[in-house]
Amino acid sequence: MTITLRPGTTVMFTGDSITDSGRSASEDGLGSGYPLHIAGQWGLRHPDRPVTWLNSGIGGHKVSDLEARWQTDVLDARPDVVSVLVGINDVGWHTLDPEGHVIPVEDFAAGYDRLLAPLAARGTGLILVEPFLLPYSDSLDIDAEHHIGPDEWKQWRADLDPKIQAVRDLAHRHGARLLAADGMFAQLAAVTGPAHWAADGIHPTPAGHAALTEAWLRLVV
Repeated sequence: MTITLRPGTTVMFTGDSITDSGRSASEDGLGSGYPLHIAGQWGLRHPDRPVTWLNSGIGGHKVSDLEARWQTDVLDARPDVVSVLVGINDVGWHTLDPEGHVIPVEDFAAGYDRLLAPLAARGTGLILVEPFLLPYSDSLDIDAEHHIGPDEWKQWRADLDPKIQAVRDLAHRHGARLLAADGMFAQLAAVTGPAHWAADGIHPTPAGHAALTEAWLRLVV
């Protein structure tokens, strides 16, 4: 499905901390990450097509958290396009918290599907950004308190991979555009190392947000 941003289009970004990027402290409510950069780049490239940009990302949120606020934060705003990046907090962080619950991929996919279904029924343009985890490296700035090493990283990767596939399947089912962020960052990390794109392997650096921005803009016309 081609997504065309016409004059007056409203685009809603939503998800977790990667999308949030300090939006509550910013004057325009977009934060300092890829939503802000997309808005800026679009304005420079298409000054004749003004777009309203909204951001409802909240740090730490899972699919279930988005469900709880979906009506108020997304559906009631009646955006023309919704861009979703969620999933890394749905990974089994049981290596950090022994009492944490691993979210089955079936539950993740079902909850995500419930987010998308009413938007698809409205004909809303959908952009799904894969959750991502950069390759493990000693250069990453990871919280040493939790003794995170390559074995823990492998566990997170094993939990994340089927959830990435679920996002791909949902994009196909609902006719959404897919931003294949996990593979993109893996390729970039192979050239420069992962820390250049996400210092902790999860939260993008300015370079990482710039990469997301360019990839996102390639999905719209």
